[in-house]
Amino acid sequence: MADKLRATQQLEQLQARYIGTGHADTTKFEWVSNVHRDTLATYVGHPPLLEYMSVATGEPMAKMRTKFIERMIRPVGKPPEKED
Repeated sequence: MADKLRATQQLEQLQARYIGTGHADTTKFEWVSNVHRDTLATYVGHPPLLEYMSVATGEPMAKMRTKFIERMIRPVGKPPEKED
């Protein structure tokens, strides 16, 4: 029983520390947005990945970096309408 409680407490600490880990109330839209944002941040933060993407698309690295950073604002479009 103590192991289960400890695991639950550790999970709650991770969820409080890192936004992308989600929680029980995370919607599908929020989760997908976090995954896309993390992917784009990885492309921007790792020059070899950014170079690979720029060669594959035929665009300069600076232009690709700018596109990725702009896409981080709304990576998957508008949020769905909330139901009352």
